[in-house]
Amino acid sequence: MSLQCRSCGSSNLISFVDLGAHAPCQTVLRPEDLNRPETTYPLHAYLCTDCWLVQLGYLLSAPDIFTEYAYFSSYSDSWLDHAQRYVAEIVERLGLGAESQVVEIASNDGYLLQYMVRRGIRAIGVDPAANVAKAAEAKGVPTRVAFFGVDTAGSLVAEGMAADLVIANNVMAHVPDLDDFLNGIERLLKPAGTLTAEFPHLLHLIEQTQFDTIYHEHYSYYSLIAAEEALIRRGLAVYDVEELPTHGGSLRLYASHAAAGLPESDRLKDLRMRERDFGMTRLETYQGFQAKTDRVRQGLLKFLIEAKSAGKTVVGYGAPGKGNTLLNYSGVRRDLLSFTVDRNTYKQGTYLPGSRIPVLPPDAIAEARPDYVLILPWNLSGEISAQLAYTRDWGCRHFVPIPEIQEVLPLEETRAASC
Repeated sequence: MSLQCRSCGSSNLISFVDLGAHAPCQTVLRPEDLNRPETTYPLHAYLCTDCWLVQLGYLLSAPDIFTEYAYFSSYSDSWLDHAQRYVAEIVERLGLGAESQVVEIASNDGYLLQYMVRRGIRAIGVDPAANVAKAAEAKGVPTRVAFFGVDTAGSLVAEGMAADLVIANNVMAHVPDLDDFLNGIERLLKPAGTLTAEFPHLLHLIEQTQFDTIYHEHYSYYSLIAAEEALIRRGLAVYDVEELPTHGGSLRLYASHAAAGLPESDRLKDLRMRERDFGMTRLETYQGFQAKTDRVRQGLLKFLIEAKSAGKTVVGYGAPGKGNTLLNYSGVRRDLLSFTVDRNTYKQGTYLPGSRIPVLPPDAIAEARPDYVLILPWNLSGEISAQLAYTRDWGCRHFVPIPEIQEVLPLEETRAASC
């Protein structure tokens, strides 16, 4: 059976990277699960050579992944800061007030909309995971437990909640049915409404070999070119873009109804040109990614094996989805990584899928006094390394695995090196 692009419907798909078979990355293994088998699924990404969307070939059903979710956004201080800054900026830019309506899709635990609510702006979140929606409600954020699409949009509009602003932070990658999702946004937006959508930038994924951000809940991987193609097919047009440092390099698109005809910003035109100069519309840009991925795996294994041979102890920090892709593709098990820790109490006392490495509370690091800490959510390495500053008292060093094994230096050493 031939694959079809979920954005444009083309059958012209070629392999981008094949990571083998993996258990879903947000699976939570409890002690009683350790004597049971795990089901694995192909993790193979393909490139559409017509619209340049990178996408998974095998799709797990969205209800299997998102109905109960192990990721809570509010456990990251830097992500909360990012959300608060965004709210301040977008309220001023769009002139939002008490009569405005904001809808966030995949609103998680209310990490962002809590700041809208505090400003007296009408806001509602939509999220399919009842457990994180409950946490949002506790923050005073009304949340509709549902998968977003045309039907959910129609219900919100019928209830008087047509949106001045639709927020879609890191959700477009999680959507198996782009038609239903984007047509739903087109229906939900008021005629003069704005969509802001954030997602990791495929250009950085390729440039920095961020293969670990590929996992089953990320169905698609976007460049600006691919995102614009997907939006315009559903009646939406991008009019501005920002480049963000989050998630290893992300884009924030500003879009409206295409019929609104808003003028395009200079930075949107500039990024389009830079993507073409980088090669986002040339096959050879994508065809070397498998080899780069294999080199990262080999470097990680070399580091861990040499550390073990030297009698050094290595533990992990974090239990993110990207960490599971990295560890399982690399074949890392407890003999090389004793345990990992996470601030998310939902994950503590569990085991990582596939590798079955234990997930402990953060204070386990102080008890174990390891020689090295491998920071799995490398996109938060500065924040995490600062939290772990006390470990340097016994000579512990911090490392990230992407784009290659490298040490995270203390802030004062980083400043000295840049002088």
